[in-house]
Amino acid sequence: MITLDVCPSTLEHWRHDWSLIFPLSDERLMLAWCEYYAVRPSEVMRDRSPYEPGKSLDPLPCRISGKISTDRGRSWSGKFTLQDNVGPLNVKHPNLLRLASDPRSILFLYTVRYAELEEIRIFMRRSEDECETWSEPVQISSLPGVHYLMADRILQLPSGRIILPTFQSDSRIPFASICYYSDDEGESWHTSRVRMQLPGHGAQEPSVVVLDDGRLLAVLRTSLGTLYRAHSSDAGESWTQPLSTGLSSPASTPLLKRIPTSGDLLLVWNNRYDPNHEDYQQGHGPRDPLSAAISRDDGETWEHLKDVERRAGGASLTPAVTFLGDEALLTYASQAVRQPLYEKYDVRLKIIPIDWFYR
Repeated sequence: MITLDVCPSTLEHWRHDWSLIFPLSDERLMLAWCEYYAVRPSEVMRDRSPYEPGKSLDPLPCRISGKISTDRGRSWSGKFTLQDNVGPLNVKHPNLLRLASDPRSILFLYTVRYAELEEIRIFMRRSEDECETWSEPVQISSLPGVHYLMADRILQLPSGRIILPTFQSDSRIPFASICYYSDDEGESWHTSRVRMQLPGHGAQEPSVVVLDDGRLLAVLRTSLGTLYRAHSSDAGESWTQPLSTGLSSPASTPLLKRIPTSGDLLLVWNNRYDPNHEDYQQGHGPRDPLSAAISRDDGETWEHLKDVERRAGGASLTPAVTFLGDEALLTYASQAVRQPLYEKYDVRLKIIPIDWFYR
């Protein structure tokens, strides 16, 4: 196992999160992630992020940046701007998809934040030259209010339908999870007619896979102490009422992917729920450890549960994974020590042999 902090936090870039690794041509890999940045002289002269008591740091200035690797993730280039901040607040949540029908065509989806807890929209661009240039952005979200994406959650079904999991609210909590879907390679988009809904914070941050019988399985973040799951039998147009998986979790992002070499499901999440912990706030925290488990029966049962990262007093969150041969390249935001007033996060990469998850 190889561990690299590919995007370390600094005073000028104090937070990095929501990352993914996307294969390009010529055996290159592109890392895309959310890079927060300083906008005032005072921000690079202090020992903490621009924190104000009682306010979230999520809406502060952020853009989507990129790096390139030519050695399967062992080393990385300098950074470049993949999507500049064009919003009144920020842009975040990269998703990239190479179309099955035309591998030259790559879709790039992201969010633009206009007003915290009031308006976040989803936009899409296209590239025909391996992410060198992009078409003009087109808004694909049709619902009002707030949309959140999770990095690297878009997928294309065998039928060709594109599924973009998201969660949405007209204003504030609770959120409902839905999918935007397209049957014409991203030219037009529609939304699920039956949503995934739960009490508390609601059904959040869905991660979706295709099951062996053709149904879709979504695993959901909740504030209820466990991960929940729901199914769709009509390719994302409607969803069953979510039920608990029984797997402990704070209000934190789960990742669900199918391992290409084995066909089994891989789940990565924060396997701990402790309302008595000092970091616990309305369902949040602690976001440690970051754990993994394998399902051989399409999510009915889970085995080989183990910790990928344990940072006592710190945090590991927003995981994404790319499979490359017999390796899994897992990225996530990482905090070495508890810093609730700082929110200084690195993007950490672990290159993990796939058979490690089965040991």
